[in-house]
Amino acid sequence: MSDAAAAEPPVTHLLYLHGFRSSPRSFKAQRMAAHVQAHHPGLTWWCPQLPPSPREAMAMVLAGVAGWPRERMAVVGSSLGGFYALHVAGVTGCRAVLLNPAVHPARDLARHIGEQVAWHDPAERFFFHPGYVDELRVLESGPAAPLARCLAVIAKGDEVLDWREMAARCTGARIRLLEGGDHALSDFDTHLPEVLAFLGLA
Repeated sequence: MSDAAAAEPPVTHLLYLHGFRSSPRSFKAQRMAAHVQAHHPGLTWWCPQLPPSPREAMAMVLAGVAGWPRERMAVVGSSLGGFYALHVAGVTGCRAVLLNPAVHPARDLARHIGEQVAWHDPAERFFFHPGYVDELRVLESGPAAPLARCLAVIAKGDEVLDWREMAARCTGARIRLLEGGDHALSDFDTHLPEVLAFLGLA
């Protein structure tokens, strides 16, 4: 860990943002929640179900963390949640952990316009409107995140996103580049200790 990261105070407020079609029931979110509950019961943990609208999602999240201490808060985001995490970090200046973060979601999700099925509950459906792509474009032009305060875990074996684009977007961050792996980071338990150490929660 860099000296700068080591000098950071432990996080007291932690936000987790799930990916497209995902939910707070994601494996990675559950693993982090379990660790926080077991080892840091005094920490403020928030993993909201994000609405399909990127504009509404970010408005809700930024309102929810408005009172959080900037130096002691952090955001963890996976896939589309990683894109959102960069936006939150850009607005607040907080630390961020990016797990296979989406880099060009407006481009990539344009082909997913229409009815979608929730990953963790096939009975739950939502409609991804064309206007949501425009909302993503607006977020892409948002304030720059402090990449020196970011950790990116990127799998070369990601079957959904191009690891080269992710690595290029995260230039300036601490990058853990994995040989192989997958989009879901199925081996997340292997990387959890580094994520927790980065947040001062090991």
